[in-house]
Amino acid sequence: MKNFTFKINENNYSVKIVSQENSTIQLEVNGTNYSVKMKEEIKTRKTPILVRNPSKAAPVAPVKVNPSSSAKCKILAPIPGVILTLNVKVGDTIKENDLLLVLEAMKMENSIVSEKSGVVTAVNVTVGQQVLQGEVMIELE
Repeated sequence: MKNFTFKINENNYSVKIVSQENSTIQLEVNGTNYSVKMKEEIKTRKTPILVRNPSKAAPVAPVKVNPSSSAKCKILAPIPGVILTLNVKVGDTIKENDLLLVLEAMKMENSIVSEKSGVVTAVNVTVGQQVLQGEVMIELE
């Protein structure tokens, strides 16, 4: 199994572990066989297995939303930060993925784009204003 070399009182010993069964180990020291019994059984580590019970609840169907042209859309702050630039004003017509504003958060500039086409009905922020996560910044219709 394993080979070891020990130096005890300036004498070298070549030790080979031949086998191990429970707390008894068969050794070969410099060619002589020995049977050694350990005081405690050597514990083997087992990798834990995560077992999950199957969910008994029925699977949840995804919610389907019928987008209508008159539905309002709110642009929320994804993270807390400061408004660096504001690229739209009330009454502007925008298309999907148009740049609405730039939000600085954790020393990074985050471009906030439109989720859908529409007309800006409200701008609730100004340049330099601090916003919290989830705060409504712009409303579209």
